[in-house]
Amino acid sequence: MKKIVQTFSLLFLLGTTGVLVSSFQAHNGTGFRFPYQQAGLTDREAASHLLSRFSFGATPGQLEDVVKIGAEKWFQDQLTGSLPDDKVEAMLASFESLKMTNEEIVQTYPKAGQVLRMAIKDGIVDRDSARIDKKDSKDAIRNYMQEKGMKPQAELLRQLVNQKILRAAFSENQLKEVMTDFWFNHFNVAVGKGGVQQFVTSYERDVIRPNSLGKFETLLLATAKSPAMLTYLDNNKSTVNEENMMQGQKKPMKRRKNDMPDSMMNGNAKIKKPKMQGLNENYAREIMELHTLGVDGGYTQADVTEAARVLTGWSLNPEIEYSLRIRNKVNEQRLNRLGFVYDDNFLFAANKHDKGEKKVLGQSFAAGGGYEEGVKLIHLLATHSSTAKFIAKKLAVRFVSDNPSQSLVDKMAKTFLEKDGDIKEVLITMVSAAEFWSKKVLREKTKSPFELAISTVRTTGAKVQAPFQLYQWINKMGQKVYNYQAPTGFPDKGQYWINSGSLLNRMNFGLALASGRVPGVKMDLLALNANHEPESAAAALKVYSRILLPERDVEETIKRLTPMLNDPEMMDKIDQAAGKTATPSSKMDDEDDMMMDDEKPKGKGGKGPQKINIKKGGADVRLLAGNNTMLAQVVGIIIGSPEFQRR
Repeated sequence: MKKIVQTFSLLFLLGTTGVLVSSFQAHNGTGFRFPYQQAGLTDREAASHLLSRFSFGATPGQLEDVVKIGAEKWFQDQLTGSLPDDKVEAMLASFESLKMTNEEIVQTYPKAGQVLRMAIKDGIVDRDSARIDKKDSKDAIRNYMQEKGMKPQAELLRQLVNQKILRAAFSENQLKEVMTDFWFNHFNVAVGKGGVQQFVTSYERDVIRPNSLGKFETLLLATAKSPAMLTYLDNNKSTVNEENMMQGQKKPMKRRKNDMPDSMMNGNAKIKKPKMQGLNENYAREIMELHTLGVDGGYTQADVTEAARVLTGWSLNPEIEYSLRIRNKVNEQRLNRLGFVYDDNFLFAANKHDKGEKKVLGQSFAAGGGYEEGVKLIHLLATHSSTAKFIAKKLAVRFVSDNPSQSLVDKMAKTFLEKDGDIKEVLITMVSAAEFWSKKVLREKTKSPFELAISTVRTTGAKVQAPFQLYQWINKMGQKVYNYQAPTGFPDKGQYWINSGSLLNRMNFGLALASGRVPGVKMDLLALNANHEPESAAAALKVYSRILLPERDVEETIKRLTPMLNDPEMMDKIDQAAGKTATPSSKMDDEDDMMMDDEKPKGKGGKGPQKINIKKGGADVRLLAGNNTMLAQVVGIIIGSPEFQRR
């Protein structure tokens, strides 16, 4: 009898445990649990921290939603990245370039110089008149472009910028947008580099975004083969050096001749062999220093040179006249036998590849290799222990603090190696670590101008009809989106973004946006407070500080901002100081400027909002034109405050 009771008790205990485990899994909906309670954070504080790191800002009511479903469930949904986004897709429906192939974009959005040459060739303008009578020539070229169905590249840039802003501000899949932004910056290309802009749309759409939460090696290989990267870092120009042509080739001249199609061997005068440009080490250097191993990753200059040799012949398919002519003369199957590889817009030009023996990071590459050598190199770099450490730290800097703890980086690097560079798994390790939830790292990151603008839109629930206006403000605050010239991408350090000039521009941005002085961007300030209007500016400062800065101790912020409300000359001081600070220009070429008219800044002289003084209740309440209450000033000052600059 005693044994039966013991058995029953054991079964009961196991059953109860099973119910508890099942209940936990049903509640959690994930295979992980965040240790924020051990760090002393409440559910609301944890949700706020999570939203500040893995979204571009919490929308009104979103904090409560995350608390309700649980931080882990929200994060799991974001990792999946497949929440319905019908609202955003509707916003993007009119952006035709987002659906175009690279070939279609090249044809529809040609370079300004290319259009001019075409117009001269077709007799629309002549070279001399284009220099002398610019207005008439510009009108003639505009009409010519319309007849040919061509559009200026400024329109291509505008659609690219607009879609980025709209996705970041309104997508339900916030983590995917944050990671797309992160990886684009990591694998940076700049539209300002000649020949790159036409490929950036597909680069972000087909290379970065779909792989942003996948395997790192897949992402690395996709970037290596993309026309944007190949052009930006000049690998499309990298060919075997003359002195290396004989290495690994017993009969170099005969081999080289036999590598050519019959049409060229028969002396076709119309098809000329390309002039060898020689080895270019730009991409080989950056793929090691910036994309994988890191500057202290254990490679040498010799490794860079050898890697560049491995990657000779990695080029792009569109705009390579020589390659296209070969393809027209010889069928693709024959070219494949010769070692050529075509993959959408990627081309491996076997006749430009260094076929000699090579060694990179101690790994040998036998003579006579081809495209597969590059794939082997990509795998070697993607799975290297130095890469694991470098990527882990860069992710930790982006999502934790400018100086993340080494213990956290080590955990993430270990997962990177064990999970074959699975980005999702690395993120889960990071967010499941105690270091991520430490109170020391809360709000330790400084928002970039882009993050500031988008978080303002999301936090206030603003409606955006003209996103390019936000881009112009982002540019004014110091971040020219898609056009950071150096391959490093924008620095992810607070000190890079913050100086006296940038702080003043950020304050002016907040005031302009809150007062409705940014065309095409509107916010309902009263709706944020359930349509209750505070009785005074001081009361408004308290109420809206708590709304815009949730789960924070706002008392110090209120003390810091109160003098600004009481200083009748403060706005003038801000304007005068900001006016002395040089900001990046967003001027466009004349040929491109014509498509931007509908979104140019409105107002006298294109300057900021005019201000007026209105006496209210005996106090001098400074108002911005276009707004009838003091809320614009209060909200604008909060947006420009140091506390709102942090995430």
